[in-house]
Amino acid sequence: MDRCIVLVDAGYLLGAAATLLTGDATRSRLSVDHAGLIQQIRDRAQTETMQPLLRIYWFDGAPDRVPQPEHRRLRVMPRVTVRLGMLTRIDGRFQQKGVDAAMQAQLTELARHKACSDIVLITGDGDLLPGVMAAKEHGVAMHLWAVQAADGAYNQSEDLVAEADERHLLDRAWLTQAITAAEPRPLDVPTQLASQPSTPGEPSGAPQTSEPSRAPTPGDLARFTPSVALRWSSDSGWVDPDDGIPLLHTLTTPQQVWVDREQDLSVSGEPHEVGSTFAARWAARLPHDQAADLLARLDQAHPRIPRSLDAELLRYAARFGTIGNEVLDISNDHRVQLRAGFWSGVELVSRPQF
Repeated sequence: MDRCIVLVDAGYLLGAAATLLTGDATRSRLSVDHAGLIQQIRDRAQTETMQPLLRIYWFDGAPDRVPQPEHRRLRVMPRVTVRLGMLTRIDGRFQQKGVDAAMQAQLTELARHKACSDIVLITGDGDLLPGVMAAKEHGVAMHLWAVQAADGAYNQSEDLVAEADERHLLDRAWLTQAITAAEPRPLDVPTQLASQPSTPGEPSGAPQTSEPSRAPTPGDLARFTPSVALRWSSDSGWVDPDDGIPLLHTLTTPQQVWVDREQDLSVSGEPHEVGSTFAARWAARLPHDQAADLLARLDQAHPRIPRSLDAELLRYAARFGTIGNEVLDISNDHRVQLRAGFWSGVELVSRPQF
């Protein structure tokens, strides 16, 4: 069949892109336009192979193989099939399991059944070498795409590179059309906090005493640096009661659960947007006779979010693969953006309409 098929190892593609763009392989540091990325892959594959595209197979890992929001968005796109392996934590880091085996099996089956004339492979895994060799024996042309390495060296198996019929580079300019580094947010306590006078009326430039320095409390941060205080919302040291603030899941009907899942497909996964989406749902579903009182109490705690509600926000955010797979793997800068988005979402719903 004179057509091409693309096999994408998402762990390699996005991990290598994160390393190139941010210096860290953590995918949560990226902002990915998946629709744009798929279109780029499709256009380039057809141009380089000079064959029409049959399908793009997107291989990725997910906890318990449960599709994440990005996977649900991808699998409803035309000509895209998502295949999931396991995502497990090893030595404090997430690793894919079963993805290379699934790619190997798919590659071999496509070649054996002569489903295409050309296969584009986006991976760096040398374990796929036997599959590449077998595909070539069945008359399939193998095109290997490499993500530009951060240090200029290989980020692919040298044997895999040598075995490919055609080799092409996905450079920074191509990648950044759809993949960008997430905007960092300042997290360090400003120097003004360290130089605040210890007693009212004392000039800020007064010599520092020999009193031992202490770590800034959440109250310090809230008073002087509201944006930074957002990172303390669910800190274990904060023990104020939630004062009866209801959680989103208690306000959501079974019918709304399904609607929410469908709406989540259109959420980009950018932390601020995720936080805003969560907050808008929560605020809109508050009981009408209690909404004003609950929103007033919430506003009094600003910039803090009650612990239980904040934990629910983080669990919701962890469903988005672009942010993290578990609450503990959401970076501090993403937590700040999530909480800032939460307050934006609350303000949007509670603002008087004219």
